[in-house]
Amino acid sequence: MPNVRIETNKGSFEIALDEQRAPKSVANFLAYVDAQQYDGTIFHRVIPNFMAQGGGFDGAYSKRSTNSPVQNEADNGLKNRRGTVAMARTSDPHSATSQFFVNVADNDFLDHRSKSPEGWGYTVFGTVVSGMETIDAIVAERTGSGGPFAKDAPLQQVVIHSARRL
Repeated sequence: MPNVRIETNKGSFEIALDEQRAPKSVANFLAYVDAQQYDGTIFHRVIPNFMAQGGGFDGAYSKRSTNSPVQNEADNGLKNRRGTVAMARTSDPHSATSQFFVNVADNDFLDHRSKSPEGWGYTVFGTVVSGMETIDAIVAERTGSGGPFAKDAPLQQVVIHSARRL
């Protein structure tokens, strides 16, 4: 499994990617890593006892350009448990692009239940193997409005300095 180290202004963490069970999502994530697309993006949505989401906006809350959406692989058997990393998406199950989130709780309601719009779930494609304390520090940040977001944005921005393959 390839690993990626993400350096932020709150510390770093390392993700082990599961190419076997989520090949399309891993290839998609690594394409952004290799293009250094995540450098300078922020964690724009953090919710204690839920998750920390980033990878789509820069510090001015400008949306980064993205590649084509990736096919949802949430039916791969991986579950949205604390420490797992999943693809963020819109209400369209197959709309994930660059944004990802780290689960800070067991979020069973995000798991795949059926191949229907309501049941697809969110694709888990990796696990935090070191630095979970950094993620916990990120979700402990005070939040409020920021950019286009009315709530859940860290008041002190959490910036991704770099994301690199190990």
